[in-house]
Amino acid sequence: MKQVAGDYILETRGLRKEFKGFVAVNGVDLKIRRGSIHALIGPNGAGKTTMFNLLTKFLPPTAGTIIYGGTDITALKAASVARLGVVRSFQISSTFPHMSVLENVRVALQRKLAGSYQFWRSERSLSVLDARAMELLGSVELAAYAGLKAVELPYGRKRALELATTLALEPELMLLDEPTQGMAHEDVGRVTALIKKVAQGRTVLMVEHNLGVVEDLCDRITVLQRGAVLAEGSYSEVSNDPAVLEAYVGAEHV
Repeated sequence: MKQVAGDYILETRGLRKEFKGFVAVNGVDLKIRRGSIHALIGPNGAGKTTMFNLLTKFLPPTAGTIIYGGTDITALKAASVARLGVVRSFQISSTFPHMSVLENVRVALQRKLAGSYQFWRSERSLSVLDARAMELLGSVELAAYAGLKAVELPYGRKRALELATTLALEPELMLLDEPTQGMAHEDVGRVTALIKKVAQGRTVLMVEHNLGVVEDLCDRITVLQRGAVLAEGSYSEVSNDPAVLEAYVGAEHV
């Protein structure tokens, strides 16, 4: 079926990033279909994290263009891109360990009160956000943990809390950086199911090393190697691509 420009929420054209002569991202053309779950995979050093940093404007590109929702956002700052609905999670722990689970989500909701994060707001003024915070916690199966401090949560549940705080920002495009990294098998299954659930009505771009998760979740996969696109397609297409197999086998034997 022919695709039209409106089908794609995010595009990059010739995206390139150099660090003192080292090319980390090399002419990447990427198209993320609206409403899809799209994975960036590849061996270590392939350029995946640099791509995320470019897309969320933590790094400026050396060359190329980033289009979001039909608008050129290449020159925008990170905060402006986030306000447009591009929200990144999971690259580091994004929770406040000694605040309660509920309070963590409430902080993320605070921008609805005068449009800014104000930690000195009174308990009474913040309590108006409790209903929405509990709704978000329920969506990631954390309602029963609302009163616990974030530091007391098991690792997999902390990742679920990070997901809830990301959802509080009402993202149109969620960028998930290694959402199942370091998890036990049981937690991987739980978080994978949660991502599938909260992805309804949104677009997700994720970096993920667990290929079982990628196979289960993702509609389309882009494989990077040495900063360039090596292959793209469905999981079955890329997993049977000889160039992809060689890249992964070679990486495992280095």
